[in-house]
Amino acid sequence: MTASSSSSPEPAAPRPKVPRRLIDGVLLLDKPVGLSSNDALIRAKRLLRAKKAGHTGTLDPLASGLLPLCFGEATKFSQDLLDADKTYEATMRLGIRTATGDAEGEAVETREVRCDEAAVRGAMTQFVGEIVQVPPMYSALKRDGKPLYEYARAGQVVEREGRQVTILALEMIACALPDVTFRVTCSKGTYVRTLAEDIGEVLGCGAHLVMLRRTGVGALTLNHAVTLDALTAADEVARDAWLQPVDALLSTFPAVTLDAEASRRFTHGQRLPLHELAGDRAQWERAARVRVYGDDARLLGVAKAANGVLAPERLVVSGAAS
Repeated sequence: MTASSSSSPEPAAPRPKVPRRLIDGVLLLDKPVGLSSNDALIRAKRLLRAKKAGHTGTLDPLASGLLPLCFGEATKFSQDLLDADKTYEATMRLGIRTATGDAEGEAVETREVRCDEAAVRGAMTQFVGEIVQVPPMYSALKRDGKPLYEYARAGQVVEREGRQVTILALEMIACALPDVTFRVTCSKGTYVRTLAEDIGEVLGCGAHLVMLRRTGVGALTLNHAVTLDALTAADEVARDAWLQPVDALLSTFPAVTLDAEASRRFTHGQRLPLHELAGDRAQWERAARVRVYGDDARLLGVAKAANGVLAPERLVVSGAAS
């Protein structure tokens, strides 16, 4: 009996692991429609070969626009952007309500649109300032440890308490009924699709969101943002050039500059009397939180300024923000 001439194929060699890098900074990503915030983060992290990364609040797959991604030491300050005001451009379609409040859900009610542009403008003015929103069922808010969207997918509606949010600015950009495009600047926790639904109810015809694009987060805007396609096409040097410094997240905080001795004490977690420091101490205390630099212009961290004391809150690892 002769041996078989066929042989089993050799197993494929394992792919070499791509070495990860310790990088620090902020990437202003222009997220495309159809991609979750987490998927966008994973792709950017892989392209930059970064060891540590996180985002600063999710954008729904339906939404596009500004998604600040934090790398390395910048992740320590991501909460500051979670709490920041946001600016969006959005388009709502009057006359149709959907199960989700946006174009991803099935239509649940259709009504005639009898209003004109002036009526829409008038309805929008009612939502500027502090308002109360009832969170949508299709949201990640939890009830008894389970996201609301899980109840909604099971056909259940649970009672939700209204939450106070602030609409800082709301203006119409275009009106081609039944579609209305507007720009809104709002506090954290605001649901723009709920805003669209509520405006539709005031107009008596209902509405849902068909487009949402985030254009600003705190002081950050799309002006310096990069798309995933551009990031993919670039080489590593060009990709790194898109990174903003860590303190890009903190630009709204007043700055405190310390001398060498005060810097040493601060980076060891010591509280510093404000009267020993040069600068606008009244401004620091009004703001409550400040960004702190050494005499070499390197970011040392964030501190609370209150009761005459500068108290370290979050520190940057030495050299990370240089």
